[in-house]
Amino acid sequence: MARVPPASEPLAPAARAELERQLASHGRLTHLKRTLAHSPAALDALMRWYPLRDEVAGFLGERPTTLFVHAVSAGTECLICSTFFRRILIEAGDDPDHLRLDDREAALVAYGAALARDSRRVPDPVYRGVAAFLEPPRMVALTALGGMMIATNVVVNALELDLDEYLWPYRRPGPAK
Repeated sequence: MARVPPASEPLAPAARAELERQLASHGRLTHLKRTLAHSPAALDALMRWYPLRDEVAGFLGERPTTLFVHAVSAGTECLICSTFFRRILIEAGDDPDHLRLDDREAALVAYGAALARDSRRVPDPVYRGVAAFLEPPRMVALTALGGMMIATNVVVNALELDLDEYLWPYRRPGPAK
C-alpha cells in the first residue's frame, strides 16, 4: 500500500489543469501523476520529463531512448517506472530480459545503469562510450533525462507508490512486490 495515496478532489487549479493535460496527452492518469497532484509544483516539475524525453528521442530514436530510461529505472529498482518501460519494449516486440543491443544501444544502457548506480562518478569508459556519438548539447539533454528519471524513481520508491493495474501483466518475473 502506498505511503501517500493519490490526490482526490478538491485539487488545486494548477494540479487539475496539469492532470487534464496529461489525460489528454497520454490517455490515463497513473498513480504517480495523481499522487504528484498533491503538490502542483512537484507535478509540474516531473511532467517536464515528457518534453525532455521527446527531445532525446528526436536525436536517438524511440527504442534507444526507451532502453536508456529503462536502464535507469531498473538500476534504481523502481517497480512502476521499470515496468512501464518493460511494457513499451514488450509491445514493440522486445524481450526486456534478453535484449539484443547494438554497440550504441549497449553504451546507452551502460550509461543509464551507471547514472542509477552512482551519478557522482560515472566511469570514464562508460561516459566515453556515449560521448563518442553525442555532441555536448545532446549529452547534456540525455544526462538531464537520466536525472529526471532518477527524480521520478525516487518519488515512486520513497512513497512506495502502487503499481498501476494496467502494468501488472508486464512485471518482471520473480517474487511479487
